[in-house]
Amino acid sequence: MNTMKTFRKLSLLTIVGLCTWLFSTNQAKAQKYALVDMEYILKNIPDYEMMNDQLEAVSKKWNEEVTKLRNEAEALYKKYQTDLVFLTPEQKKSREEAIVKKEQQAADFQSKYFGPEGELFKKRAELMKPIQNEIWNAIKELAQQNSFQLVLDRGTNGVIYANPGIDISDAVLRKLGFSGNK
Repeated sequence: MNTMKTFRKLSLLTIVGLCTWLFSTNQAKAQKYALVDMEYILKNIPDYEMMNDQLEAVSKKWNEEVTKLRNEAEALYKKYQTDLVFLTPEQKKSREEAIVKKEQQAADFQSKYFGPEGELFKKRAELMKPIQNEIWNAIKELAQQNSFQLVLDRGTNGVIYANPGIDISDAVLRKLGFSGNK
């Protein structure tokens, strides 16, 4: 009697397992996936290149400001070193404070412009938002039209192999009114 109950349990578990496996296999076959190459898409959008040019120009200007302040601090330090033997203790203290103040000013500008929450980061996010929204809407529309369950970005190295036939990067560019060169 115990053997019969064990056999029924094993049979029931086997049947449930088999049904689960068949159901999940059919579900996997029904799902459609697509790939995009965001780097490729962005390189083929002229607004993105213009945005990068703008950011580079602003970054260069801000970097020149930071460099100027650092050079001023260095010049103050060199002058201090040269005059050191002739300075009174009060003059030494005053010059040292001026040097530290100039170095701090340069560090503050560096952080203000190039830090993680700096002006360059904010400017990039501001300029990128419209481009990202356009791409997102094109991908979403193509995914819905083609019943894609998942669209992956090839550039994130999350995909080891992909059939080139499912890459919709050129279709996204066409949807945005641009042409690619793949």
